[in-house]
Amino acid sequence: MVLSPESLADQFANIFEDEYDDVIIYGDEEKSMILHEGPAHIRANGWVEVPEGRLLSPNAVHHIDVQENL
Repeated sequence: MVLSPESLADQFANIFEDEYDDVIIYGDEEKSMILHEGPAHIRANGWVEVPEGRLLSPNAVHHIDVQENL
């Protein structure tokens, strides 16, 4: 069986990418610099895509808190 590089990349994306409805993305440890609140797509390469069409660099994001829906 032969896999194309594109299909292999798609398979890894399915495993390593996450989609969240409600997150808070921080740019610092103290939680004083909020970069985004709301839905986000975390790509396999570490970049974070937000609905406005922006991509946040892994270097800019300190951490992401996933908000649980109650």
